[in-house]
Amino acid sequence: MKIGFDNDRYLKIQSERIHERISQFGGKLYLEFGGKLFDDYHASRVLPGFHPDSKITMLKELKDEAEIVIVINASDIEKNKVRGDLGITYDMDVLRLIDAFTSNGLFVGSVVLTRFAEQPAAVAYERKLKKLGLKTYRHYSIAGYPSDVSLIVSEEGLGKNDYIETTRPLVVVTAPGPGSGKMATCLSQLYHENKRGIKAGYAKFETFPVWNIPLNHPVNLAYEAATADLDDVNMIDPWHLEAYNETTINYNRDVEIFPVLRAIFESIQGTCPYKSPTDMGVNMVGFSICDSDICAKASKDEIIRRYYTARCEARKGNQSELIADRISVIMKKLLLDPSERPVICAANTKAAQTGNPAAAIQMEDGTVITGKTSMLLGASSAMLLNSLKYMGGIEDEVKLLSPEMISPIMKLKVDHLGSKNSLLHLNELLILLSVASLSDENARKAIEQLPKLKGLEVHSSVILSQIDAGVFKQLGVNLTCEPDYENNNSLYHS
Repeated sequence: MKIGFDNDRYLKIQSERIHERISQFGGKLYLEFGGKLFDDYHASRVLPGFHPDSKITMLKELKDEAEIVIVINASDIEKNKVRGDLGITYDMDVLRLIDAFTSNGLFVGSVVLTRFAEQPAAVAYERKLKKLGLKTYRHYSIAGYPSDVSLIVSEEGLGKNDYIETTRPLVVVTAPGPGSGKMATCLSQLYHENKRGIKAGYAKFETFPVWNIPLNHPVNLAYEAATADLDDVNMIDPWHLEAYNETTINYNRDVEIFPVLRAIFESIQGTCPYKSPTDMGVNMVGFSICDSDICAKASKDEIIRRYYTARCEARKGNQSELIADRISVIMKKLLLDPSERPVICAANTKAAQTGNPAAAIQMEDGTVITGKTSMLLGASSAMLLNSLKYMGGIEDEVKLLSPEMISPIMKLKVDHLGSKNSLLHLNELLILLSVASLSDENARKAIEQLPKLKGLEVHSSVILSQIDAGVFKQLGVNLTCEPDYENNNSLYHS
């Protein structure tokens, strides 16, 4: 993989930047941490060289000074809101995050239930957390938030929230997803700390948009594509431009809320430490891009992938077609054409030739390998086996799995497990290949190639099952699908 991002430099200067901000506020900083901490695969795709766990690695360097506060919106608990990338509810993700932080040697101080209104599910969840030995706090909705500053900065506003007891100079405030109340939690703490005569500050850590690269740089436009469902828009920070005559990039929500934030800071602390939303940030990603062209190419690929994902989600009925339309506008801005992704043309051409679903994968050397549907194998399975043979130097005519091995499993699925589709899912195929590797040298070679799939591009001419899509995700490939089902006449698709 061509590297466009210097991860070691990033870890160094990011830690230094946070230390500087802690010192600026007299030794206590509430740091709103946006984005994914453990598995930022979007950043690793658009910034080749960025490690998905870079943020947590950086925090580990500060672990003696940091404690974690996790916030979750009580309404999200009540609605069983699900993290789309992981398929688990926000309340379960809080537990996952706590385990992940703890296993990395980081201290989780507490969990805050925001917008708390005695929701039955939130009350039950609070009880569960306490039984697990976790400190919990309640924060409430404030009428007129965020515009009614006089009410917000009062005992009837931020004052009625529980004061979160913290013991370390860096308090990282994070959440399972957007809209959880991270910023409001930080502001509430500033109010309570000020009442107690404790000096404290606030800063914001968001990876995207990257504030010191151009507005229409593909890296920033890829962020717009990734957040098309939130209707976020990158824009020049007018407050920063006015204060410093310097062009920087932020996004619409931070720009719009800044006048209110400034007024809240002034009400709490007498003055606002920042002249612009950009000032609030501590993100040093832009200083670690070492090859802008490589990152631009990677970001363009990501935008195309986001477009196909949005179209598939619309086809499934999970989201509005408007999201794909927004990404289409971004593609036009960059003059992007899906045909620039070779696997798309290859899979669709093979499907047209055979009249059945097909799939394609692009090797690291640029070679595109396809797979077609047969009586024994689905297109994705055939493509996967073909690619493993290619990478392992195994002759094309070699059958890694014989029909005698596959047929009994197909019969088992239909006759005894009630499956209507006898073809093996990818996980079943890989288990069978693993068993075969015990006695077959070629199967063993094929299994050894699996790590090489990470980061490769794959396209399917049809929407894949959740199982197959999940296996591709576990293997680390970048999958896209045409927004069509194998059988468009059916109403139910598993």
